[in-house]
Amino acid sequence: MQTQDRVKVNQVATAIAASQQYLLSIQNPAGYWWAELESNVTITAEVVLLHKIWGTDQGRPLHKVAAYLRQEQRQHGGWELFYGDGGELSTSVEAYMALRLLGVPATDPAMVRARKFILQRGGISKTRIFTKLHLALIGCYNWRGIPSLPPWIMLLPKAFPVNIYEMSSWARSSTVPLLVVCDRKPVFITDPTINLDELYAEGVDRVRWELPQSGDWTDLFLTLDQGFKLAESLNLVPFRQEGIKAAEKWILERQEATGDWGGIIPAMLNSMLALRCLDYDRNDPIVERGLQAIDNFVIETEDSYRVQPCISPVWDTAWAMRALVESGFAAAHPAVVQAGEWLLQKQILDYGDWAVKNRQGKPGAWAFEFDNRFYPDVDDSAVVVMALHVAKLPNEEIKQAAIARAVNWIASMQCKPGGWAAFDLDNDQDWLNSIPYGDLKAMIDPNTADVTARVLEMLGACDLSIDSDNLERSLSYLLREQETEGCWFGRWGVNYIYGTSGVLSALALIDPQRHKLSIERGAAWLVGCQNPDGGWGESCRSYNDPSLKGKGNSTASQTAWALIGLLAAGEATGKLAFEAIERGIAYLVATQQPDGTWFEADFTGTGFPCHFYLKYHMYQQYFPLIALGRYQAVIQKG
Repeated sequence: MQTQDRVKVNQVATAIAASQQYLLSIQNPAGYWWAELESNVTITAEVVLLHKIWGTDQGRPLHKVAAYLRQEQRQHGGWELFYGDGGELSTSVEAYMALRLLGVPATDPAMVRARKFILQRGGISKTRIFTKLHLALIGCYNWRGIPSLPPWIMLLPKAFPVNIYEMSSWARSSTVPLLVVCDRKPVFITDPTINLDELYAEGVDRVRWELPQSGDWTDLFLTLDQGFKLAESLNLVPFRQEGIKAAEKWILERQEATGDWGGIIPAMLNSMLALRCLDYDRNDPIVERGLQAIDNFVIETEDSYRVQPCISPVWDTAWAMRALVESGFAAAHPAVVQAGEWLLQKQILDYGDWAVKNRQGKPGAWAFEFDNRFYPDVDDSAVVVMALHVAKLPNEEIKQAAIARAVNWIASMQCKPGGWAAFDLDNDQDWLNSIPYGDLKAMIDPNTADVTARVLEMLGACDLSIDSDNLERSLSYLLREQETEGCWFGRWGVNYIYGTSGVLSALALIDPQRHKLSIERGAAWLVGCQNPDGGWGESCRSYNDPSLKGKGNSTASQTAWALIGLLAAGEATGKLAFEAIERGIAYLVATQQPDGTWFEADFTGTGFPCHFYLKYHMYQQYFPLIALGRYQAVIQKG
């Protein structure tokens, strides 16, 4: 090996050591890792609204929210859906609403700039349904313009083509409480009382309180909505009280002991709104636990108060474990063992909503959060299995039994097309995304290439097996999902770089010679979208505009994903894209900060494509470490 290569190897070793040391420094004494999960400002704005509605705002330092929102406002006057997007209307309206509720006058210079931005984009009338719903709660929008959700939906049998279990887990846990809210159509008095008349571009006297038309077959739902509203006006809604009682029972049954619902803020906020509509007392233990659960999602600093949409300790812990071991830590290292023991304790042995459609599976999965018994997911479970596999724990028999239980559960969750979804089985009635209420296009949870790839990677990496016919179905599904350019769509990470990295990692471990052509096409696509600086990046806009596949400013996490995919492809096919990999590794080494970390401003996690994005603050830490570790292993093999 040449001297210059030896220097580069030394640089990689130094970068790995610094990254490892940083991860060790932030491990919780209990054994887990957990970093901020950042989204846009609407989550925090809606929490302000909730506290104003409950009258619990005085017990929390919400004045710091105003400082946070001012920090997040951009020069153009609006607030962003994701970093650098130029501002987004609904996000900006909700931020404006929160500031007004916090006592900021409409004449404040920041509000003047925001108002100009909002009006230029059509004002409140052009916002999404959920923004309008939140405004309707305080009389700033008319309930006539909100889709009706008849409570009898709760009573539809599980065998019926339409029922709450045909909705995605996140839509279900958010919708059931809204059946109560939309039935009551409350207008709460807040302190201060506000109106947002100044945000109607057409003038508040000219607003048409109606649902937007699409000009196609989906307008049929508007006719149905008119029928629902007529029945409401005549007090002829069938089984109304029975539906409300069923929704209330469902909400109460799914509250965790910690107060959470579904592990996500929208479900928690909506459940709290439903309890308010049902006249629960502020001091009721159920309400108290719910408020505390929301407080647990808060990140408060000296001058800021913001709310995470979700928390990711299980996910972060499993990936951090893999990163440390794959970069050289011993399987029995105390930090790895402690994390593995913590993960074992988090395995969910209760039946959840997944069991409604999956009659064969038995519990044994993991969820994303500290506590979420009803909604474990396939992706987390597969990553945890891989993390446990590389760890040597004091009781290996218990570990292997936990892995076996998880693999059996995952196998039972395979969907009819051959792939795996995140939370449910065959949750794929796409027409649900066309109902007026579903304007985020996230009403279902179909199987996806990235989750399917994670399952196959787990099988290959851990030398596990499922029924051979089912394995073939999953491989066929992945091959069908490959795009003409050679890449794969990323549902849960941005975007084609994420999806392609995952699928290459899977195919490289499952009969790679048979899939050599698909692997080479995927690797060639990754090489083709490498940036001049040696890194990789992809904008969230690639979900809206396919011409932007693989295009964007370089980030540490997306560079790491590309490297992970290329290294896997090279190992599988014997055709290592050495030059591209070297340049990518050099990018990671050059952009690492003195404390061993990497920084990226961009959002590289996906909540709902086109509508909701996330920044996992640990993505820029453990994925680069995995990439560097795997590169080092390849170099050491010669």
